[in-house]
Amino acid sequence: MPVVLRCNGARVLSYSNEGNPREPVHIHAVRDGIDAKFWLNPVRVAYNDGLDPRTLRELQYVIEANAAKIEWAWRGYFR
Repeated sequence: MPVVLRCNGARVLSYSNEGNPREPVHIHAVRDGIDAKFWLNPVRVAYNDGLDPRTLRELQYVIEANAAKIEWAWRGYFR
């Protein structure tokens, strides 16, 4: 999937292979090879592979502010 957003050096995107059955709507933030996953409803961290707390907070804020755009892109891609 194309990158939906860029924030603080991180790419915010979904992976094409999201399992079967597919998980609920979520997004990944990838920076410097480190991945964090955020659920969208409500926005919260699902896992963090090593991003610092400040970066996670900033990403969560941006993801919350763009949740409708992210969900629209996610649903459009996985239809």
